[in-house]
Amino acid sequence: SMLEISTALRASTIPTRADLPPWLPHGRGSLRPLALPLLLIRICFRRDGALENSYMSTISALTFADHLLPRGDSRSLGRNIALVMGGSLLIALSARISIPVGFGLVPITGQTFAVLLVGALLGGRLGALAVFAYIGEGLAGLPVGAMGLSGIPWVIGPTGGYLGGFVVAAYITGTLAQRGWDRSPLLTIAAMSLGTAAIFAFGLAWLSRFPNPAGLLESGLYPFLPGAVIKIALAAALLPTGWKVLAMMSDRK
Repeated sequence: SMLEISTALRASTIPTRADLPPWLPHGRGSLRPLALPLLLIRICFRRDGALENSYMSTISALTFADHLLPRGDSRSLGRNIALVMGGSLLIALSARISIPVGFGLVPITGQTFAVLLVGALLGGRLGALAVFAYIGEGLAGLPVGAMGLSGIPWVIGPTGGYLGGFVVAAYITGTLAQRGWDRSPLLTIAAMSLGTAAIFAFGLAWLSRFPNPAGLLESGLYPFLPGAVIKIALAAALLPTGWKVLAMMSDRK
């Protein structure tokens, strides 16, 4: 509930440099774009928080994929590989929806929605692995990136930070989905917002290293906000409805 989220926010502290992985920038001002997502991630996954006690005691760690393709038998490895590759394919297909943004360095694509959806459907671990598989496909030379990009220049170029954010976002939304956040419209909005914030934080932190005549926020954030709102609203409608459909199917058996 919103009361529990508020309680967790009040009980948490702003992350410091000690909370950052060693591979992230640690210079003056480098924490600013990452502070809010790191705080929210810390809230969501803390072991002693109000959210943990509220949801982990009542929600089983099952995703859509677990219901449709149950795990636990001798075919689990093949199942997981199929889910990961299927998720990476969905992300690659969503990159075909690509709209250049003026003089900006980053185009508008359908990848954000696909990444968040893959995380919610597969769970945190498999969702993040699906994004890693997608990036690996691009590094192998397959034209899976926006505008058909691939290879090392694609990963270390202006959009590289968003790719790193995809991994974090898939893990966040997937883990929260395993805790039942995708079964309620309000919590789905919260989960998708956290994932989206992670994408923007990593993307902007990396994009700030490149000369950008259009401006950092003008090319890396503002053009994407209307689409982000639409994608979050769409997920808030689709995911809880999907769970209701699964429940109706289960009742009929």
